[in-house]
Amino acid sequence: MLFERFIARRFSRELSGGEEMSRPAIRIAITGIALGLAVMIISIAVVVGFKREVTRQVTGFGSHIIVSSFDGFSELDETPIEVKDEQLELLGKIKNVAEVQRVGRKPGILEAENAFQGIMLKGIDETYCWDFFRERMVEGSIDSLEGTDNWAIVSRRMANQMQLKMNKKFTLYFVGERLKARRFIVKGIYETTFAEYDKIYILTDISVIRQLNKWEKNQCTALELLVDNWKDLNKTQNAVLEALAQDEELYTVETITSKVPQIFDWLAMLDINAVIILILMMLVSGFCIISGMLILVLERTQTIGLLKALGATNRSIRHIFIIQSLYLIGWGMLWGNILGLVLVAVQYYAKVIPLDATAYYVDHVPVFLPAEWWIALNIGMVIIGMLMVVGPSHIVSHIKPKELIVNE
Repeated sequence: MLFERFIARRFSRELSGGEEMSRPAIRIAITGIALGLAVMIISIAVVVGFKREVTRQVTGFGSHIIVSSFDGFSELDETPIEVKDEQLELLGKIKNVAEVQRVGRKPGILEAENAFQGIMLKGIDETYCWDFFRERMVEGSIDSLEGTDNWAIVSRRMANQMQLKMNKKFTLYFVGERLKARRFIVKGIYETTFAEYDKIYILTDISVIRQLNKWEKNQCTALELLVDNWKDLNKTQNAVLEALAQDEELYTVETITSKVPQIFDWLAMLDINAVIILILMMLVSGFCIISGMLILVLERTQTIGLLKALGATNRSIRHIFIIQSLYLIGWGMLWGNILGLVLVAVQYYAKVIPLDATAYYVDHVPVFLPAEWWIALNIGMVIIGMLMVVGPSHIVSHIKPKELIVNE
């Protein structure tokens, strides 16, 4: 084996420093492998990035799991559920549940500067997790809300459209048995790239909704549960159902994927596109590996004949060219990783490729490459490369010393 590795390394040095006609072809093969791996890295990063960013925005406005009344809607107002602190603690102890928060929702009409806009008022209390909106606040502060009556946080899109500014008052109208009006003051402005939600959602204290609906202290529209691990979402949903089954009240427990299936169906289509790209790039890389292997063998026919005349077996000669091919695959993978990771890093930090947020829910191409995906892709590339060189290596068995002597 040491002899085979020595010969293979000697051949590789000659290719890198000599003037053999196989040198350009080998470079093309290495380039093909590098480009194929780089495209695969970028494809995975884009798909994972899209799913990660869109999911974060959807769950930021809502949550992973929503618990609401089994009766659902009644005259534009959702039937409330009564949730005591003991129930919050019980649900919070369920494995994979990170946060449990009471929320209230009430549709209304915004009036500002003689313009009207349909909105969804979302009320929150002290159980609410502010992480999502805290990162996206462009004006105002979450910490300044305490002590302010009828405060409201609106989106940048809504503020521009309705000419709202910080500390400016506006009126919301609510339709029910009779028309009700409430005055609010803008204490914060957030900005996301999710236009469908930006144009309707206003945040305020849940006490406002309780007053409008004449609800009790512990009543709310729904419970929102945030989870730690997205993969265990369905298991967590079942655990929540089991925990709530002990109550006399009937609940509906839904996941965000069932609330907005159109978005997650679109994200699932991205997986199919990524798989197609991976297959195509694997085929391209495989073709480059096979062609490089054949060129290496055909350029060394006289050397193969000489080795056989000296007593070398077909197996040992095959090992020489397999080892040499693995060197080429290694160089291709090295440059492919460098190229792919650099391009992903540039897009991650500089966001050089923009997108239409109204169509794609984000204003740039989001990229994110988990380490386990990158490792799995490289391992898969090595395995495919090794399988690809085994077949073409059998060509050495058809080269015989006699034929070479006659040709000379």
